[in-house]
Amino acid sequence: MDVVRCENVWKIFNHGTPSEVKALQGVNMKIEKGDFVSIMGPSGSGKSTLLNCIGSLDKPTKGRIFIDGKDISKLDENGLADFRRNKIGFVFQFFNLIPGLTAIQNVELPMVFKGIPQEERRKRAEDLMKKVELEKRMDSKPSQLSGGESQRVAIARALANDPVVIFADEPTGNLDSKSGKNVIEILKKLNKDNKTIVIITHDQSISNQANKIIKMRDGKVC
Repeated sequence: MDVVRCENVWKIFNHGTPSEVKALQGVNMKIEKGDFVSIMGPSGSGKSTLLNCIGSLDKPTKGRIFIDGKDISKLDENGLADFRRNKIGFVFQFFNLIPGLTAIQNVELPMVFKGIPQEERRKRAEDLMKKVELEKRMDSKPSQLSGGESQRVAIARALANDPVVIFADEPTGNLDSKSGKNVIEILKKLNKDNKTIVIITHDQSISNQANKIIKMRDGKVC
């Protein structure tokens, strides 16, 4: 079963003007349930644009994108927001934790927006903090965490609403090599539990950890 499917996906910025940029040019690809996929390519290859489109952060100019069987290219902005909240987890290079909240409160946040009762979301957040091996750091603020710990909190937060796929955009790009290795090991463990993981990276050593590599150049899968 494919979790992500792109059919002739194009993304053109400044469409119809002399300065138009064809960031994606007819992308076709499939990501199966339980895959650990790396999307690789140099700067300007279109990999971040592709992430934004398959992550429902942006809409393609043309073509169709299916996530968990749903054609998200037909959704309006409210529909995309609801879809992201319920189906997709994100891990970003710079963590994007809320400074005024504790680690566990950051993990709870997506569940607050989904309306999950407090007792239930606290129990799930505690379980997720244990899964990323940070049960002793639940009450720490982001400023008290190392980069690697912050990224693990971000992974726990991405799992909060049990997404069908996790998209990780350069998840080790702001970490030292040891912390980066720990983060990748956690993602691999999640994948062994049948969670679908998609990493955007330009690092070959990170890409080699995946069981499937999608290479991009000039807006195309090559």
